[in-house]
Amino acid sequence: MQVISKRKKHYNINADLHSYLKQYGREIDLPILYKGLTTPYESFPLLNSDGEDTLWRTFIYEPTIFVEINEALTRIYALLQIAGTESIEHLRVDRVDFCSFGNSLPFRIRIINQYNDNYDYFYVKRADASRIYGLELEELLSPSSINYLVYQDTLIEEHIVGVPGDQFIRDYINRDSLNRVRVAKEFIKFNERCFTRLLGDMRSYNYVVGITPDFDNEQYRVRPIDFDQQSYEGKHKIYLPQFFKDNLPVVKLCTGLLNHETIQQYQIEERALMARRANTIPYRLSNLRVCMGEDEISTPEKTEQLKEELAEFHDFRGFLDCNTMGELVFRHIDLLLFEQDVG
Repeated sequence: MQVISKRKKHYNINADLHSYLKQYGREIDLPILYKGLTTPYESFPLLNSDGEDTLWRTFIYEPTIFVEINEALTRIYALLQIAGTESIEHLRVDRVDFCSFGNSLPFRIRIINQYNDNYDYFYVKRADASRIYGLELEELLSPSSINYLVYQDTLIEEHIVGVPGDQFIRDYINRDSLNRVRVAKEFIKFNERCFTRLLGDMRSYNYVVGITPDFDNEQYRVRPIDFDQQSYEGKHKIYLPQFFKDNLPVVKLCTGLLNHETIQQYQIEERALMARRANTIPYRLSNLRVCMGEDEISTPEKTEQLKEELAEFHDFRGFLDCNTMGELVFRHIDLLLFEQDVG
């Protein structure tokens, strides 16, 4: 079992990152900040359908305060989803939940459409530099786009739809209808995406599995939902989901169905796809490289440990010249996507 720091150090957004976010439309004025949600009148545990504690608490606010919160949060939802261009009178806040378990201490907002009772979620979190770098790398290099906004110390994230990884392993992996080969293939690719851009802590509850019916079967997409551990820890295995005990059933599925040559083929395929995405946005990725390379997003001890472990793992001493965790990330991306044979 890999060991994760229980509470990652919080890294504020510096001026260069703020400038980058403004340049690419991620930073806009928001009608309410994170701290505006932190003073409920009362709260109670949120239970699931089986009556079990979900680790979330539902917050209740004074009626006069909630009127303002409702207006602000529905406006934020409109900004996130439709750039604030349409009427929001039909939207209202159905629930505000808080979780003290995660590093970002998130609020989960449930928005309901009063015309048809359809609902959607988004999250209000403490803005953290390493998390934002993780979101940007996900947007730029992964097959799935991700929507988020930042203002001062507040981060707004869209809800990523999918079956939570722990639930998928518990309830889906043994179903007769499951296309196990496709699941194994996607997990190999997910493992490769995380390692290439050094996204850590992909225990089963930190990712979701999207299931899409196709004309002859189902397609699967594994997506991270937690970016707190973007290039923070010093152990290189933290960035390989295959080494977490939670994921052992999926790892066994992969090794039982795929031989070494097939696994290697899928890894090369995924790196080639990431390289093509990177080549379509060279200036934006270059700007992110400069910004991240000069930022502090980990400790000197963890940075030193990781560059030594990566140098040994890849038998490549170029990592030893890196001075920051951001430099390590992009040196790793360069090596895997552009300097090794990716087909």
